[in-house]
Amino acid sequence: PSESYVGKQINGVYTNLNFGYKNFLYIDMTGRNDVSSTLSKGNNSYFYPSVSGSYLFADHLRKLSGKSMKWMTYSKFRANLAQVGSDAPYGATKNYYSAVTSFNGNAIYSVQGIMNNSNLQPEKTKSREIGLEMSFFNNRIGFDVNNYHALTVNQIIPVDISRATGYSQKYINAGAILNRGIELTMFVSPIKNKKFSWDINLNWSRNRNKVMELPDIDNITLASLQGGVSINASVGEAYGTIKGKDYIYDDKGNRMIDTNTGYWMVTSSSNNIIGNINPKWIGGIRNSFRYKSCTFGFLIDVKKGGSVFSLDQFYGAQTGIYETSAFKNDLGNDVRADVSEGGGVILDGVKPDGSKNDIRVNYDYFLGNAKAPSDFVYNAGYVKLREVTFNYAVPQKYFTKFKTIKGIDISIYGRNLWIIKKYVPYSDPEDGMSSGNIQGYQTGAYPNTKLYGANVKFNF
Repeated sequence: PSESYVGKQINGVYTNLNFGYKNFLYIDMTGRNDVSSTLSKGNNSYFYPSVSGSYLFADHLRKLSGKSMKWMTYSKFRANLAQVGSDAPYGATKNYYSAVTSFNGNAIYSVQGIMNNSNLQPEKTKSREIGLEMSFFNNRIGFDVNNYHALTVNQIIPVDISRATGYSQKYINAGAILNRGIELTMFVSPIKNKKFSWDINLNWSRNRNKVMELPDIDNITLASLQGGVSINASVGEAYGTIKGKDYIYDDKGNRMIDTNTGYWMVTSSSNNIIGNINPKWIGGIRNSFRYKSCTFGFLIDVKKGGSVFSLDQFYGAQTGIYETSAFKNDLGNDVRADVSEGGGVILDGVKPDGSKNDIRVNYDYFLGNAKAPSDFVYNAGYVKLREVTFNYAVPQKYFTKFKTIKGIDISIYGRNLWIIKKYVPYSDPEDGMSSGNIQGYQTGAYPNTKLYGANVKFNF
């Protein structure tokens, strides 16, 4: 791996004010101003404030009513308004030369692939949140729910430009992006006594984002990738749409058949939205069981929806290496045999006149030419056994002679143990070529890695 060091300096001034009234009403205010070395002078100073309030209404209601209300252990309503600033990546404001591999002993220097921008302004995110936190029956059951709305403006990202400039991309401040959603956590202890307890913790969240505006354009191509697909930020759409060629459909959603070839009709444009990297929701549930000094727990992780394009499937299907390309057709013959020998396939679809397709075609041509990139966009959702743990707290009676030792915990664990449910063939839905802006794309996917471990902890 290549290694490099880059330096960045931020000078900040911060203030925090806290007010409380009779232990049930609180207001917090903050203000911060940063000056960053990664932005040009004149744009490198940015201020961001916040104000939040909380109301502990269970305690207040007890004081007003004079009743104990023991069933309601704790309750808090909160609200927050905030603005957060962020600077640019290192070296994003000035173009410079970098040393590359020498030629015949002669030093060579080259410009970077990304054109830098001295006019970059700091990113800013304006957000508001409201939340409710409650627990009941001496913390046997409770929840925490939060609703948020965040608008990010002047986001700093690299966009594709003409290579005639000598660069492939340029840093810009890219309009406005809206994120809004709900976060929920819940806990319940169905059984709880001195010898045995059972605790359940659940978390769930849903985020919806939308590109509100871009500077003088309607779309930014975040990545243009093999297989004829791209990852995009388009005005009015979610951030991270997957675009490529798709099939042509009739008004009932049936694929149209080209009667001249017998194959599906595919759009000439690659500007069709064929996927969205964002999940509908994510969540998890942890169960923990304790018996005396032993504790056993496991975590189930769930991701609902989202899209991923598999280049492995794209090439694998075209070259016929997968088992899905070797089967018996409707005549009971090998689908790879020539049509004249009873092979081939009748593709599911309709002709332009609306009648059901009855044209038999050779399957080998279909493998190599007839499928659109949209056929290789899969549901990236999954259900996973994310973690299993077992812990044994050694009773103190076994080390009373060692007064300096207060406790010993022995634990074993396993992570990423089982993909219970998935939709992407032959690979882990979480495997991806990159992170950040380039998500929803798999190539050369590796098998999932299981992790096992043990731990001994001494308390003194």
